[in-house]
Formats: sequence, structure tokens, C-alpha cells
Amino acid sequence: MKDKRKCRICGANLSPTKTVLPFKVSATSIVIIKQLPVLQCENCREFLIEDPVMKQVEDILSKVNDKAELEVVYFAA
Repeated sequence: MKDKRKCRICGANLSPTKTVLPFKVSATSIVIIKQLPVLQCENCREFLIEDPVMKQVEDILSKVNDKAELEVVYFAA
């Protein structure tokens, strides 16, 4: 079943997918989260992270080693 939400940029449909996104956690540290569920625009590729997912991302980022320059983690729902 397709999500009926619309893109805030172009108005096209948003579809659920999984992606890889980087998050800057300090001046010198980046965390890459793989298999992150997002809603992505079918037209312009803009994406939306839903609130429950963003809460989990915040939890993940609060537990990473911010002294490491780069850390890669998998999103686990």
C-alpha cells in the first residue's frame, strides 16, 4: 500500500524506502546510518524522516562515540 503523503517541495507522492544517511554528531565526527526508513519523493527525491524514526535516530546518535571521526551503524527497528 502506497503512502499518500505528498512532497513538501514538488507535491508528488512520497513512498517508503530505506536509505543511507550521514549525521554530524560533533565538529569532527560523522555517523552514517544504513537501512534508515524514510519516505522519499517519487519525483524530486526529497525525503522525510518520520517522527518515530527520528526519535530512534536521536537515541542511536546519543550512544555513539563522538571521538571517532566516522562510525557506521545499521538502523534496527
